[in-house]
Amino acid sequence: MKPIIQTDKLTKVYNIDGQHSVQALKDVTCQIPREKLTVITGPSGSGKSTLISLMAALDRPTTGRVYVDGKDISFSSDLFQARYRKKRIGIIFQEYNLLEELTAVENVAMPLVVTNMKRAERFDLAASLLEKVGLTDRIDHLPRQLSGGERQRVAVARSLVFDPQIIIGDEPLSNIDDDTQENLLSLFKRLRMNGKTLVIVSHDHKFIQLADHVIRLTKGIIDGS
Repeated sequence: MKPIIQTDKLTKVYNIDGQHSVQALKDVTCQIPREKLTVITGPSGSGKSTLISLMAALDRPTTGRVYVDGKDISFSSDLFQARYRKKRIGIIFQEYNLLEELTAVENVAMPLVVTNMKRAERFDLAASLLEKVGLTDRIDHLPRQLSGGERQRVAVARSLVFDPQIIIGDEPLSNIDDDTQENLLSLFKRLRMNGKTLVIVSHDHKFIQLADHVIRLTKGIIDGS
């Protein structure tokens, strides 16, 4: 089975104040197997978040390419990349990215506003996803009324709203108690069994043990490359 995502000599350099630069990735070539769980791990500052942001078309590389099902998405138009994220990718952000003035169920339903779904249908779907992550009793709470772990679970539910083929997460087990971690790990297992591809940045040994494939980064380079 061909990999769903491939990178070819990805390099990413961030310019700082116009005079200084930081190289986050250097010549990273890797493959993400289809319908498997891949964990990207490594020390802080090793380029993990940069790598998944390029895979999710949230940023463009300085040089190199990202291929999804053989198609180069690296320097596609903003419109193409937005459609790619909507149709193919579910993203779990490390900082949650919830709208503070919306309740949990409104945050999950919000991306569906651009669809033809009726309001009641959007909220029913959002409520069912919050149930999957164990937040049925918190759907009407605002983010400030939720713990860090609960906010993370809202973010996980939101990432599933378009039933994406690929789920990309940045430390989705952070700020979550042990019981909730186990519940989310079980959810990720079910998603993998249902044919989803998961690409997760994590230091957590539970995720690493669960992974089908592990990519280890150090100073922007894949270990062993």
